[in-house]
Amino acid sequence: MAVLLVALTLLVSLSASASAAAFVPQDNFLVDCGATTTATSPDGRVFKTEQQTSQYLKAEDDYKISGEPSADVPSPVYLTARIFVQEATYAFPLTRPGFHFVRLHFFPINNTVFDLQKATFTVATDKYVLLHSFNVDNTTKPVFKEYLINAFDPHFSIKFSPQKNSAAFINAIEVVSAPDELIADSATNLLPVGNYAGLFASAFQTVYRLNMGGPLVTSANDTLGRTWGNDESFLKAKSLAKTVSVAPSAVKYPQGGTNSPLIAPPIVYATLVEMAEANVNQPKFNVTWNFEVDTAFGYLLRLHFCDIVSKALNDLYFNVYINGKMAISDLDLSHTMGALAVPYYKDIVVNSSLVSDGLITVQVGPSNLGSGDLNAILNGLEVMKMSNTVDSLDGEFGVDGRKESSGSKRGTVAAVGFAMMFGAFVGLGAMVIKWHKRPQDWQKRNSFSSWLLPVHASDTSFMSSKASASHKSTFYSSTPGLGRYFSFAELQEATKNFDANAIIGVGGFGNVYIAEIDDGTKVAVKRGNPQSEQGITEFQTEIQMLSKLRHRHLVSLIGYCDENSEMILVYEFMSNGPFRDHLYGKNLPHLSWKKRLEICIGAARGLHYLHTGTAQGIIHRDVKTTNILLDDNFTAKVADFGLSKDAPMGQGHVSTAVKGSFGYLDPEYFRRQQLTDKSDVYSFGVVLLEALCARPAINPQLPREQVNLADWAMQWKRKGLIDKIIDPLLVGTINPESMKKFAEAAEKCLAEHGVDRPTMGDVLWNLEYALQLQEAFSQGKAEEESKSSSPSSSSSTSSSSSAAAASPSVAAENRPVSLPEENKGPAEVQAIDEHSGTAMFAQFANLNGR
Repeated sequence: MAVLLVALTLLVSLSASASAAAFVPQDNFLVDCGATTTATSPDGRVFKTEQQTSQYLKAEDDYKISGEPSADVPSPVYLTARIFVQEATYAFPLTRPGFHFVRLHFFPINNTVFDLQKATFTVATDKYVLLHSFNVDNTTKPVFKEYLINAFDPHFSIKFSPQKNSAAFINAIEVVSAPDELIADSATNLLPVGNYAGLFASAFQTVYRLNMGGPLVTSANDTLGRTWGNDESFLKAKSLAKTVSVAPSAVKYPQGGTNSPLIAPPIVYATLVEMAEANVNQPKFNVTWNFEVDTAFGYLLRLHFCDIVSKALNDLYFNVYINGKMAISDLDLSHTMGALAVPYYKDIVVNSSLVSDGLITVQVGPSNLGSGDLNAILNGLEVMKMSNTVDSLDGEFGVDGRKESSGSKRGTVAAVGFAMMFGAFVGLGAMVIKWHKRPQDWQKRNSFSSWLLPVHASDTSFMSSKASASHKSTFYSSTPGLGRYFSFAELQEATKNFDANAIIGVGGFGNVYIAEIDDGTKVAVKRGNPQSEQGITEFQTEIQMLSKLRHRHLVSLIGYCDENSEMILVYEFMSNGPFRDHLYGKNLPHLSWKKRLEICIGAARGLHYLHTGTAQGIIHRDVKTTNILLDDNFTAKVADFGLSKDAPMGQGHVSTAVKGSFGYLDPEYFRRQQLTDKSDVYSFGVVLLEALCARPAINPQLPREQVNLADWAMQWKRKGLIDKIIDPLLVGTINPESMKKFAEAAEKCLAEHGVDRPTMGDVLWNLEYALQLQEAFSQGKAEEESKSSSPSSSSSTSSSSSAAAASPSVAAENRPVSLPEENKGPAEVQAIDEHSGTAMFAQFANLNGR
């Protein structure tokens, strides 16, 4: 009875939390196949009838059937179905690109048309095979399949292909937009250890989604209509595990963070499995779960954590192992998140070579660090199958009949990268031919990039069928992801014939105009100067770079125009312009220290992705505050890739002529003409000082010793007096420890030699730590002020604040304690977690020439 009451309390509390963070999908197709009346599922969603959605289906010789209303099924959508004896296709017109949930419902209703328990068929989208030679295996229960697919075509198709002398059937279909932040492009690779980039190029199938230590969470009680099962049946030794639960209201999602109830609902984070008091001789043991998987595929594992068991900060340190290998070492959630009961998740990619025995084993066990109780926890787990090199999620054959060879499977990173690149170019060639045959009016209404969302190298690029300058065919035919092609006439009309009053910036490439396209969407139009050789080079560089980038903190390309001598790039308008304008010179409302930290962190994430998020890496080469743009919410995006260079492969630098902006230029690069990613780190160090001191990198009007911000600020830093030169508007609002950590990060960035500078990942870590210090300080200050009138105020606030700001512990050697000595897990190389959502586009406003 007590367990029932706890579960009921959790579910009731969850409903309130879920509704507070409601997500309204822009695409929401719910089709009850074969139905003549609408059906309402148990979670309250209404599925439309075939008559209401008939425009989506193209089929011949299809049959509608219905079952007995008394049938024991979990939803009325299983009481009707549609049978196809020939190939049939559902085509859904999408409002926006990005990840979509695709959910298929199957139930073999008894009928006189066909024995559905024997029906064998294939289900595929335009790009991915979802089910190959599928049948329901003589089951009498509903079968549910869920996928997460990155859709980048205005019409998303699902095709049903019955085998010869057989049939295909479907009871209900869901195609629903997923929030941008649900999937990030990068994760941590289990083996080889390091960063895995390119998740946006994969499709996923949900294999397991579990609420550890808690009740079943149905679609009615999830923020995104998902179902979370119980983990008990997957535990290897139930006696070693203990469940813990709290009220979901105790879960505190981080403000402005990447985690939210959309990642997982509060009920998942409010329950967990921890180490039990098992009365074993070895107090250090692991709690273990085993999952059966298909050995032909790689998997994305998302592990959910929330420390609801600790009584104090920095008291719980533990390790996570996957198939005997270290996945996360010395995890201290209170330090990572700055407080207790704050959700955290980690994405791990496990390639197929690690699941050769058909099992994925997940273990949590205590670390050697910490002085608290030996314990380890896990709140939730998602296991998602990743599409293979021929874009299949079931079997070894792709949509076009390509077969995945044994040597091309995801056994090595190199093989995966080559296959993806080859597939992208094959797909690009096919789509170019298809696009040349399109009706011209369709292009204007429904072109992919008219949705104003970013494209990247794995996506199809739509090309103009119009003839243009000779260099266009060679350059663009080899560059995927260019987005929408604008005619010069379109842009001329949008900018009112390039009205001088519409100019919002000037750069080395040319003028930047504000304009409106299509339904009034504001964009920034960057028109190249045809007389500038620099302009031609930068046009090509920028479009090459942006075509293979997609990140929340990087500007993304909407489209381009390359007509005769005109070279024009189009970006979305960024209403808050460059970061610099909010620091000095424009008399805009000043930014708080927390907001400046958040902007610097966003820019650091963008640069970190540039350096590590692609196979080769990219060096920006012109990092400065005018190239960090801010959107409506002051989210920072790194812009202007006209000077960017691919990072060197197999050597430490690129030998190239010196380019950049005075005041930001790496002195080592200037002297030796050898460019590295540490050159960007130096420039970013100057950006940090601008944020702290609110003055330009170079100011010739000042006394000689003050002209160069980096030199001047570092003189004060070495004296321990940098607080004397900070922005006067910040005085009294900054936590001294936060400022100290921030200044130390800037100083490390500005080291004379590149080898002595940190990576952008290290810089990001330090900035996030500085933000935690500031937030703890602000929270403690607010609580102190609110209680100052009460004589009974305790000192607990200040003590907890200082505990939250404690320095991170130094990692010690870790091993999976329940495994033999020869199976020690390798030390983990921590990748910076981004978990960022889809990047929107940015605008080049108020740019100055280099």
